[in-house]
Order: sequence, then structure tokens, then C-alpha cells
Amino acid sequence: MSRIMAILALPGVQLLDVSGPLDVFAEANRRLGRDVYRPMVVGASARAIESSSGVRVMPDLTIRDDPPRFDTVLVAGAPGMARAPSHVSAIQWLQRVAKRSRRYGSVCNGALVLADTGLIEGRRVTTHWGVVDVLKERHPGIDVEADALYVRDGPVCTAAGVTAGMDLALALVEEDLGRDVAMQVASELVMFFKRPGGQLQFSRQGEAALAGHATIQALQRWIGAHPEEDHSVAALAERAGLSARHFARVFHQEVGVPPAEYVEQVRVEVARRLLEAGKEAPKRVAALCGYADVNSLRRAFVRRLGVTPADYRRMHRPADVALD
Repeated sequence: MSRIMAILALPGVQLLDVSGPLDVFAEANRRLGRDVYRPMVVGASARAIESSSGVRVMPDLTIRDDPPRFDTVLVAGAPGMARAPSHVSAIQWLQRVAKRSRRYGSVCNGALVLADTGLIEGRRVTTHWGVVDVLKERHPGIDVEADALYVRDGPVCTAAGVTAGMDLALALVEEDLGRDVAMQVASELVMFFKRPGGQLQFSRQGEAALAGHATIQALQRWIGAHPEEDHSVAALAERAGLSARHFARVFHQEVGVPPAEYVEQVRVEVARRLLEAGKEAPKRVAALCGYADVNSLRRAFVRRLGVTPADYRRMHRPADVALD
């Protein structure tokens, strides 16, 4: 019997949140020559679902229909979902069907709808980096892993933004059908079997923002403009005209992180832009960003983004820039 893989798609849905995972499941069927999975799209009504791109998708069934027993239920995300009013009918439907399913979860900011059901309280989940703080604020009882591409916690399976839904679907295929089938699917769809790093390598929310009173903000501007300079606590305190101890306390209080963490954040962001331009090798980037050597840059990069500078440059450089 085929496993019914249902994706709830609400009006304005991100099309790839739906089509990406379903294509992974469909490709697994083709690899095996039989219908292991039965992909289905669930809508709020029988009308065509208009996606955020304007493309319309016809649902296979609606939340008003008597549901079959789903193997897996996922909630697709949509641009602007964080600002949308609660979809009460969809939440009630999820509360009913998820308990009867083997697995349930979300793709992208669909986690916001899933969280409103109460079904993931106390669970580890992930969501799109742009709504991590929103999810944490609305549901403090949920353990949100901001950098994960996907997270499995018991029956709960959640994916980060958009294309990460395919990463999650591939992981579910591996879980169900084994590594060989999953690798064949990844090869056919020209996707990573295990994508390097986490989602924060694509985020721009990590860029350091100015905070605090005028003296601290002026210091932040100096750090951003001169990442290669000595930014030890002693040097920064001297520039601010404060004792090192008092400066460290004031900076942490007003900016929200210790000076060393802020400096690393700025330097990694500058390094990202240089690597994305593709004109400088990681060794030169390290020097321009104030690191003693490329290994120091590498450790900071992996710590913050989960990927090495060399791999980041390879993935994000312009197409017309050759690697040296």
C-alpha cells in the first residue's frame, strides 16, 4: 500500500515548498518502479490554490473532506505568513490528522501554522531564518534550531527555508527506503545528498546592526570599516575612552553580545562579501578581515555558518569568476 504524503498548501503558498518535496517522493517512486509514495496536495477549499508566484495548484482534497490515513503531513510555508491571521480551520484539521499520521511537520515558515496547533510544544524544530525570532517569541516552549536545514524529533520533521524542504524529503526517503535509493534520487534531481553547512550561510539577518549610545555606535562603525585592525577589548576600550572592564560591561549591555563576539560577527560578514565577490582567495580574505591566518578564519566561519570559507566561496562566487 502506498504511503500518502500530504502537503497542506494555504493561499499564497510558496510553490517550491510544495513541488520540491513532492518531486523527491515522486522520483523515489520512479527509481523503484512502483508507487511507494502517493503525493497529495491539501487545500483549504476545492478551488485552485494561488501560489505566491501566481501559479495555481489544484488540491487533491480539502480540509473539509474526510481524510484518509496519511503517512506524513507537512505544512508548506508562504511569504508573509508571519503577518497573516491564524487559519483556524487549517489548525483544527492538523490537530486531527497529525495524531493519526506516522510523521508530521512543516517546510519553511509553515512551522508558524504547525506551532499554533500545540503539537510541537517541547520539540526541536527549525524554520526559515527570517522567522526564527517570531517563532521563538510566539512559542517559547519550542526548541528552535536556527541553523539547521532540517530537524527530526520523534514524529516531528521540519525544514528550513524553501529548498530545504527537498533536503528534508530526501532524508525521509533515506529513512524509509535506504541510502542507495536516496542517493539515486539526489543524483537524478541534481541536488546534494547531504548539503554542506546550515541555513545561516544564506541568511542576512546575522549582519551586525548598530546599537547603544553614540559612542558605542561610533565604535561599531569603526569596527565595520576597519575589520583588519586590532579589536581587542583593550584597544576598543582605549578608543572609547573607557577602562577595559567598564567598556566590556557597557558594550555587552547595550549591544547584547560581548565585544569579541561582535567583532567576530562583523569580520565573518565582511569575509562573506569578499568570498562572494570571488576575487580573493581565503588566505587573502583572512588578512583583510583581521585574522592571523586562514585557519583562524576557517574556525570562525565554521563556528558561525557551519561551512568552510573555501566551500562558501565555491558555492557563492559569481559564475564568471574562476577559482584559483
